[in-house]
Amino acid sequence: MFHTLSINNALNPSIHRLIINHYSNILNYFEARITNAAAESFNAKIKNLRLQLRGVKNKAFFLFRLTKLFA
Repeated sequence: MFHTLSINNALNPSIHRLIINHYSNILNYFEARITNAAAESFNAKIKNLRLQLRGVKNKAFFLFRLTKLFA
């Protein structure tokens, strides 16, 4: 179906590029039902911690806090 839409130029060019660039990940989802939601959630938690600390001034302390909170 995608190739038919692509050949007929029925898709927006930016959507077409998006699908082409992430084609293997899209197929992987349908084959294994695996997403990167866990990694995205963990990244959001780290970002939230950085906001609570109002930036990272001491990298060693930040890594220490990460290991204590999320390990």
